[in-house]
Amino acid sequence: MRIRTLTLAAASGAALLSAGVLPANASGTSGPASTQEGSVSAADLLAKVTSCSQISNGKYKTDDETSATIPVCGKNGAVFWKADMDIDCDGQRTSKCNEDTDPWYQDDTAFHQSNGKPLKADSLPYVVVPSSSSIWKYSSAGIKGGGVVAVIYNNKVEYAVVGDTGPTKIIGEASYATAQALRIDSNPETGGTDSGVTYILFKNSQVSPIESHSAAVTLGDKLAKQFLQNN
Repeated sequence: MRIRTLTLAAASGAALLSAGVLPANASGTSGPASTQEGSVSAADLLAKVTSCSQISNGKYKTDDETSATIPVCGKNGAVFWKADMDIDCDGQRTSKCNEDTDPWYQDDTAFHQSNGKPLKADSLPYVVVPSSSSIWKYSSAGIKGGGVVAVIYNNKVEYAVVGDTGPTKIIGEASYATAQALRIDSNPETGGTDSGVTYILFKNSQVSPIESHSAAVTLGDKLAKQFLQNN
């Protein structure tokens, strides 16, 4: 979980520019884009989420200093939202995700691997859901740890799992590995993207083991096809 303020993000960017250093996305440090996952296109999925039937009792902010404008929307077999992406590096400590690379780093995730260890943000695509509150309780909507999420950005689909929980009033966050796969700047301090990300969470789904990305892709593709048929 991380709480990024726009002030800090802007200050970090100014510091980089004054030092003559390009931000990570400009210098090409994001990993190469993976191939399209599954057989369902981004366009087909996005065509099913053009309108929102709001199921949350209010709306979420994308960052501490923004207005609450993001609703959680309901569809047959899924919930979705359209937001930004902040980078979550929480979980097992690695060379890419630790206290030195991420000032908000925490060495745990809400949901754990099959061996009991926290998830590994730099290798497992996972999504952060807001902690339960009066705005929305994810478990009441059939969303659980290890549930499958289709994350769509720039005409690409990446399948992830529900891996962590975040602030009760903020939405729009995913792991370092999710950002890398979607060609989003994965720097946990200065990266992410301000808009254009769609998160479709499939109800009552669960990947086992949660750390198997290939299992998430297989199940995600199956559920995405059902989603197209049922909406």
